[in-house]
Amino acid sequence: MSVVQRSILFSATERYGSLLLFIVATAVLSRLLSPQEFGVFAVVNAVTAVIAASFQEFGGPNYLIQKRELSPRDVGSAFTITFGISVAIALLLFVLAHTLSQIFGQNDLQRGIEVSALNFLVTPISGTISALLRRDMKFGALTVSNLAAGVVTAFVSVLLAMAGFSYMAPIWGGLAGSIVLALVLLASHRDLSALRPSLFAYSEIVNFGLYSSGVSLINVFYNLAPQLFLARILDFGSVGLYSRATNLTQAFERLVTQVLNPVVMPAIVAQRRAGADLKAVYLEAVELLSAVQWPFLTFIAIMARPIILIWLGETWLDMVPLVRFLCIANLALFAACLTYPVFLAVGGVRDALVSSFISLPPSLLVILGASFFGVEAVAASALVTLPFQAAVAIHFLRRHLAFKPSEFVGALLKSGLVTVGTASGVWACARLTEAAALASLTGLVLSLVVAAFCWWCGLVFTGHPLLHQVRHAAMNLIRIAPGLRPSRPAL
Repeated sequence: MSVVQRSILFSATERYGSLLLFIVATAVLSRLLSPQEFGVFAVVNAVTAVIAASFQEFGGPNYLIQKRELSPRDVGSAFTITFGISVAIALLLFVLAHTLSQIFGQNDLQRGIEVSALNFLVTPISGTISALLRRDMKFGALTVSNLAAGVVTAFVSVLLAMAGFSYMAPIWGGLAGSIVLALVLLASHRDLSALRPSLFAYSEIVNFGLYSSGVSLINVFYNLAPQLFLARILDFGSVGLYSRATNLTQAFERLVTQVLNPVVMPAIVAQRRAGADLKAVYLEAVELLSAVQWPFLTFIAIMARPIILIWLGETWLDMVPLVRFLCIANLALFAACLTYPVFLAVGGVRDALVSSFISLPPSLLVILGASFFGVEAVAASALVTLPFQAAVAIHFLRRHLAFKPSEFVGALLKSGLVTVGTASGVWACARLTEAAALASLTGLVLSLVVAAFCWWCGLVFTGHPLLHQVRHAAMNLIRIAPGLRPSRPAL
């Protein structure tokens, strides 16, 4: 297997293991905590994430990964700047915790924000070491570290929820996971010189961080804005429903995009160094991603009701229309995981920031206006905002990659046909389930089988390039399987 394929395999192992932990922990927590309690937890996460995104990209992972020649003093400078800013963020959150809780009219937020602030004391360590391992494509150590942290987060969260800690259970669980992640990464990396204080390269890091932090801040704020608007304008129950709907909609991101994300940026940067045609790389990746993302999100939208009923329980069925709106809207983001890495590879970090400033502020205004009409209106607004954002990003990418609109559409045509075929089979199963001809679990299992069959037939019928990739990956797994089995002693 190539280095990239091996890295994707390790990344997939980690992400799917983490997803399994997330599904089980969420299923348990959803029966222990109410939508109101989940809403408080979601707002605490949103507030801390927005503040963190304002500064943490200074010297963060993206700087360490994209730099052509990386010296120990560069690494030390990146860690020093990140650690100093993280400590400042932690202190700022402690100071602002009471004020923020008053703004949202929820006193419980204060304690949650104060505990969440402690994460910033350990994330510079894990962030720096993780970036170095990603740069060197050492995803085996990352897999072990992240899975260990995920197990601790899930276990502590569920245990404390059962003990009556309410919304604080997942907050304390997240802190425990952050500490374990830092400790395991330190144990696996062992080279503590990466954490040696230095300010040798501070000017270069700050210059990169100005653009990178701008992109991170505006995108993080946009993603979390609906929850903040709903908490301020409506109630925390609406926040809980929207937060869980977003989690379900992001199942594809957890299953596929997050598997690729750690590998995409180092791989694209490596392709640039090798002089590859990034236009061809981008169009091929778009064609492959859309053939998986579109059918997947269409499946979630059609089968939303039985999925929610089985996973979260009847209390959360109000999520069904939210999930459907968000799934349909997210079809426009099939190439989102490629956008920033490609901008970075072609030296277009400034364009990434400009495109975000063009597309996200108007989208925020639409979401804010929709908040006054209820949580369903907020979800429906994504049908307008997400396609607009995708169009702006693709327009700026065309400046660097010089692909024609016809080439872009041509790369998506076969994926569209595969999606239509898959959706038709799933829709038939959904009709049987809604008519009570099938139980929810039976209908869901049957729809999965039908979806997989229709999807594969679509790939074969259209001659989709993904078919070759799937076969190639299967052959690689078969080839390495004998090496994974323990050898028998000779008799």
